Amino acid sequence: MENLKRCQRRMLLTGTVLSLAVSHAFATNGYFSHGYGVKYKGMAGAGVGLSLNSLGAATNPAAMGFLGKRFDISLAFFNPNRQYTVTGAPSLLPGTFGLAPGTVESGSEWFVIPALGANWTLNDNSFFGLSIFGNGGMNTNYDHPTFGFKPTGVDLAQLFVAPTYAIKLGGKHAFGVTAILAYQRFKAEGLRAFGNFSGSPTNVSDNNHNGSAGFGARVGYLGEWSPYFSVGASFQTQIKMGEFDSYAGLFAQKGDFDIPANWVVGVALKPDKSLSFAFDVQQILYNDIKSVGNPMLPNLMTTRLGDNNGAGFEWQDMTTYKFGAQWQGEGWALRAGFSTGEQPIPSSAVLFNILAPGVIEQHATVGFSKNLGAQEVSFAVTRAFSNSVSGVNLLDPPARQTIELKMDQWEFEVGISF
Repeated sequence: MENLKRCQRRMLLTGTVLSLAVSHAFATNGYFSHGYGVKYKGMAGAGVGLSLNSLGAATNPAAMGFLGKRFDISLAFFNPNRQYTVTGAPSLLPGTFGLAPGTVESGSEWFVIPALGANWTLNDNSFFGLSIFGNGGMNTNYDHPTFGFKPTGVDLAQLFVAPTYAIKLGGKHAFGVTAILAYQRFKAEGLRAFGNFSGSPTNVSDNNHNGSAGFGARVGYLGEWSPYFSVGASFQTQIKMGEFDSYAGLFAQKGDFDIPANWVVGVALKPDKSLSFAFDVQQILYNDIKSVGNPMLPNLMTTRLGDNNGAGFEWQDMTTYKFGAQWQGEGWALRAGFSTGEQPIPSSAVLFNILAPGVIEQHATVGFSKNLGAQEVSFAVTRAFSNSVSGVNLLDPPARQTIELKMDQWEFEVGISF
């Protein structure tokens, strides 16, 4: 009976985490998180060459080969601040698409983001893990008729359930593979004016949340080449998702919104047992996803929204460089990190990206863990520094309007391991 009750409690906890994660999940390297798991976030997401907790499988499945039995639960409090500024009056000429001048801030400034992970030892060299985490970031909520109707904005949330198998070879090298089961949902409001450009005008905006599911995989390697040096690398396939049928007139390929492939490589230097330095390079291949990477112009004028070559957000591939450090001693671990990369939105695409101003480029982080015997408590703080991108309103060239997108954010995450 007690085992049944324990199982029921775990199922309830997992269900609660899943429902919260898919409700609101936000991120900052485009719409990917700068890291997964409170320990990795304390190092600005660096650590593909380290095994820190069971959320490590989100970056490198091979990390599970060095963990043993472990459970991790974390809760992040996310505070993104987004706005756009239009300078110059619209021309109001026939056939143009001018915007009202002024600065408009997005609402919905605080969100809760849970994550959990677990790892079990199958035998001396085989391990099985399960990680649950989320992505997002294409979220805005403007109480303003940006494109003629209000409220205006989009909401994208992605949930990943990632079972992992890892095998250790020779005690110092591990390989891992993760099967990624993904669910996402999307909602758009205030975009009815773009129905004039669409092949399916009723499936552009104001259709409530629409969900889709899909699957992909990540493979990884982690090796300790010496007591002072380890190497990690992983690759995630493009995750093929079902179409957002209710937004088949907005996204290219009739509502298709696949999750881009990405890769990461890194090294960890360990001058002694108490000190580690991590250096990672990550690239997210946004431009391969037509609904994300297709240019707005000339596509908006040469084909309809929702077609294979329909206009997209014109996001470019994003490469990020991450640096982290960790010191451990006397039951404590202290962490710090910094990441930098070029945001994915070109100046020619600022009009559409009022909806998704993912322009963050730099993160600074600090964190710590405290051993409490059978448990360990961890905490991390992330500051994503303010950044902006500006460009002209290409749909009202006579007015020469300028659009500036701006964003900064804070994130606080607490976790417990046992």
